[in-house]
Amino acid sequence: MASLPRGVRFGIDVGKVRIGVAQSDPDGLLAMPVETVQRQEDGAVSALCASIAETNPSCVYVGLPLSLNGAQTASTEDAIALARHINEATGAQVHLIDERLSTVSAQSALHASGKTTKSSREVVDQVAAVMILQQALDTERAQGKLAGISVNGFSSSPGSVG
Repeated sequence: MASLPRGVRFGIDVGKVRIGVAQSDPDGLLAMPVETVQRQEDGAVSALCASIAETNPSCVYVGLPLSLNGAQTASTEDAIALARHINEATGAQVHLIDERLSTVSAQSALHASGKTTKSSREVVDQVAAVMILQQALDTERAQGKLAGISVNGFSSSPGSVG
């Protein structure tokens, strides 16, 4: 089995209003929440890219929100565009991870821990990013290679994922 490079990895949950960010330890074992970026704030995405570039991660995993039947949606195209922007702005290796239902799962986990939807609004995106990143880390260890699909090799034509 191939050896994975040591280094921090990022997980990104792309939303229209907020972007959840998670980061792993340098050994790529555990995903931890980092922040929620308010997407509408001036310079928010640029600041996120600067933080990623400064950390120099071995990979950035961006959640790819597909419909339940695997079809692409407007949210899918938005996530791909942000993933490509991160790749171009930072030079980081960016991979897309199928994240169907990650936000729903995150909301369920927060609700089970006693948080209301209103009180968890600011952290639900971070929890979804943690779930995306942890899935990628677990896949890396199982397969011995980076998880998901490189954004550079991804075709965003309908039916290309499923």
